[in-house]
Amino acid sequence: MTLDRQQAFSGTKEAAGALRLEAARLEAYLTKNVKTFAGPLTVRQFKGGQSNPTYLLETPAQRYVLRRKPPGKLLPSAHAVDREYRVISALHVQDFPVAEPLLYCAEESVAGTPFYLMSFADGRVFWEPQMEGSNPAERAAVYDAMNATIARLHAFDPEKIGLGDFGRGENYVARQVDRWSKQYRASQTEEIEAMERLIEWLPLHIPPSGAPRLVHGDYRLDNLIVAHDKPNIIAVLDWELSTLGDPLADFTYHLMAWHMPPTESAAGTATLAGHDIATLGIPSMADYVADYVTRTGLDPRPHLPAYLAYNFFRIAAILQGIIGRVRDGTATSEFAPAKAEMIRPLAGRAWEFARQA
Repeated sequence: MTLDRQQAFSGTKEAAGALRLEAARLEAYLTKNVKTFAGPLTVRQFKGGQSNPTYLLETPAQRYVLRRKPPGKLLPSAHAVDREYRVISALHVQDFPVAEPLLYCAEESVAGTPFYLMSFADGRVFWEPQMEGSNPAERAAVYDAMNATIARLHAFDPEKIGLGDFGRGENYVARQVDRWSKQYRASQTEEIEAMERLIEWLPLHIPPSGAPRLVHGDYRLDNLIVAHDKPNIIAVLDWELSTLGDPLADFTYHLMAWHMPPTESAAGTATLAGHDIATLGIPSMADYVADYVTRTGLDPRPHLPAYLAYNFFRIAAILQGIIGRVRDGTATSEFAPAKAEMIRPLAGRAWEFARQA
């Protein structure tokens, strides 16, 4: 059975078990600390959002979004909601499309783990890159807006927007390869030959990087909110992996949509492969890359296969982390267990690009 990702990941659900929030306690805290807040409060969990549990908070007058660390045993340095809050605060001041940050709370007694509160960005999320239910003109415009938005992100001088110390910046890809190799090992559940080869190959084939820029780390269509009535990006979501690093590694990450191994399961890693993108109004990857080069002057093309090998490896390692959380009982999505079957095909695709490189 093919998973309808739009249906599966849109909207909210009742939070269960350790992911349930104590609404009365939270309401008392927000009444005291957020000027515009007035209860009564209802809380629902968003179905999307694999990593940091995310909730819709509704009062008679307003809607808010709360993102928190998951409960339980976590991988070191993962789920840093304080960093997410910091980066959206810096970008909001620059009028970059992010939800308005309202409050950060490190106090665990309020929601069980540290969290932050932001405004609710009211728009559409396209969970599938072929944008089911859209039309060719709108698809072309949304893809162009997605390209322009990441180009704008990579144009910021981190120092000038108060994020000069937001990460080490240099040797980003080498450090990422090292980090995700270790995270993969920490949550490994079986041996995958392509992953073993990549762990060996990648450190020897790191593309040369230019000046560090602010990178999102998980930039893709389903982490964007598009306005209801026009093809404008009103918010970029999910800044958990943001840091300073190589903008070309960040940009080439969302190029994986053009090459993602198709799957029919709830693993649900969406793909443009197998779609007639010209008829849909979606640009070819080559045209999409050329637009980014024109906008930024940065060019991934000389090292594109190496960047794609790295990014497919990284996503396989990230998914393995989710499987580790299933094993440890801290996964936040009912679709998490199905992700196990995606790791092998992703590693295989990474190795194909490594051989091309």
